[in-house]
Amino acid sequence: MTDLFVGGALCVPDVRDAVLGHGLLPDQMLPSVLADHALVICDPAHHPCVVPSEGAAVHGLCLSGLSEADRAAIRYYETCFGRRPVAATVDSGAGPREVEIAVGSDLPQIPHADLAEWAAEWGGVAARMATEIMAYSTRKPAEDMTKSLFSMRIRASAWQSAQARPADPARDLSRDVVVKAYKREYVNFFAMEEMDLQYRKFDGSMSPVINRGVALVGEAAVVLPYDIRRDAVLLIEQFRAAIFIAGEMDPWTWEPPAGLLDPGETPEAAARREAKEEAGLDLTHLECIASLYPSSGSSGEYVHIFCGLADFSSIEGGGGVPSEGEDIRSKVISFQELMDGVDTRTYQDMPLVTAALWLARHRDRLRAEFG
Repeated sequence: MTDLFVGGALCVPDVRDAVLGHGLLPDQMLPSVLADHALVICDPAHHPCVVPSEGAAVHGLCLSGLSEADRAAIRYYETCFGRRPVAATVDSGAGPREVEIAVGSDLPQIPHADLAEWAAEWGGVAARMATEIMAYSTRKPAEDMTKSLFSMRIRASAWQSAQARPADPARDLSRDVVVKAYKREYVNFFAMEEMDLQYRKFDGSMSPVINRGVALVGEAAVVLPYDIRRDAVLLIEQFRAAIFIAGEMDPWTWEPPAGLLDPGETPEAAARREAKEEAGLDLTHLECIASLYPSSGSSGEYVHIFCGLADFSSIEGGGGVPSEGEDIRSKVISFQELMDGVDTRTYQDMPLVTAALWLARHRDRLRAEFG
């Protein structure tokens, strides 16, 4: 049976184990070199990919002794990234060896990839992505998964961020939460996941097994622009399909500029980007309001809320990104009109109300410090 050569993410142990569902023995992984090929980074997944390149070489692994299930798993994973299997010859140090490799991609490419550097920065995200991808290996054609790669990367990056936040020292998750079943039920731009689990109650006993689901989105940045000289804020209005699907009769909402963090992007950078894309504003100063889960009973979205100082006389552009289905208009209202809207329960967007109440508390300080 022909061995498989891998030269990208599958050389990273955590990624490879997530794809296969198990580890390989050391003698199943033979360091090898594939001539006349190079590693490039392919978007939107930002994963290394093997492509033909005369005179270049890819250092990778020749995998042997794989089961049919292992081979099928690797092919599924590679096909999700738009790659195709071809025959090739590698040098394993003991002469040429005939192998199958996965090459090429129609996805946008960034020349040159250093695998060690990529793995150090993105290996954990890639392993989390691989776990999500392989959960659908028997349910969705690999080609259908390609469109979800970027949103998977957003979710995986958010998961990594959540894992890095401090745990409660009074609780041990390995002991206080018992997962009985883990189901990934839906994947597209967002994902739906379910667990059957038990948690430790306040009396020390374990709860009954409960079934709970979550909508996984990623991390988002929200910024309320405030012009100190005008004592005014800028709001945007746009159609929100989610609340329309939920039955809302007025699914056009007024809210601050907001959007998901791109992988590797800081919340502050995302806030500035969204203010420019959606409102045409360059922010001169950012104040962090809160970082929180706005709907912890049903959504895993983690939101960073900011107040951004700006000069509303220099609005240029805005309106959102049409390729992302955005159609946005904006308006400038006085601080008093904002607070009147809060008092009359005009607004449906919780981050807007949160930011408005924060501004009411800190407005005098901002005007004294930056006015």
